[in-house]
Amino acid sequence: MLILAATPIGQVADASGRLGAALESADVVAAEDTRRLKRLAADLGVEIGGRVVSYFEGNEERRTPELAALLADGQTIVLVTDAGMPSVSDPGYRLVVAAIEADVPVTAIPGPSAVLTALAVSGLPVDRFCFEGFLPRKAGERTRALTELATERRTMVFFESPHRTETSLRAMAQVWGDDRPAAVCRELTKTYEEVARGGLAELAEWAAGQEQGVRGEVTIVVGGAVSEARTYAPGDLRDLVAARQADGLSRKDAIEQVAGETGMRKKDVYDAAHS
Repeated sequence: MLILAATPIGQVADASGRLGAALESADVVAAEDTRRLKRLAADLGVEIGGRVVSYFEGNEERRTPELAALLADGQTIVLVTDAGMPSVSDPGYRLVVAAIEADVPVTAIPGPSAVLTALAVSGLPVDRFCFEGFLPRKAGERTRALTELATERRTMVFFESPHRTETSLRAMAQVWGDDRPAAVCRELTKTYEEVARGGLAELAEWAAGQEQGVRGEVTIVVGGAVSEARTYAPGDLRDLVAARQADGLSRKDAIEQVAGETGMRKKDVYDAAHS
């Protein structure tokens, strides 16, 4: 059996009692960081009974067949990542697929999730949401990804690294508007937990104003687009494209962004920009 075991995102006390039992009884424990696993086991007061192997982004592809063979041989493997649920922006997906293909049972020990915790405390609508993981690092790719989401009406949840938080918030504000409501959640469940709420531009300024920079684990929650029935004249579209180009975007990227912002067909924006 393959067991996906959620680990605490901050407070060790949030760990499930089943997590400790699984670590003690598993034949193999596959961990994103074996040192953090050992610290977790010590904090929980349990002894890992089986073999410990590393399973992280750098060796995931190579190690998956090895672990799949152990599963097929009847061994039980517990998979843990540094925090939260395996497979959610963490290693695990490949091994789950391999286990299913080998007709091996897959189950989970549920527990803390930064996605759901941030969503719950954000103050934004939670009836419908989507998880988008990390935004691309390169500016052009990030802008295209945000443009594709410009008309997304569900609340969106993102992970982000502390040193890119301000940059991502400014990019979101440029594509989605300064006043789009959002929340930046950092160090969830930890001693210095903080949730900053406001418009995207306001939150970008908040991030810029942190004396030592934004610190800790960061989850960004952004409200979905509000549908507005509006028709744009060709001249308006042309001016919008020109403004985006003046901000440094290529004409192609500017057209894509304006199409996403306005909900107009890309062809109509293209025709307006070239008229």
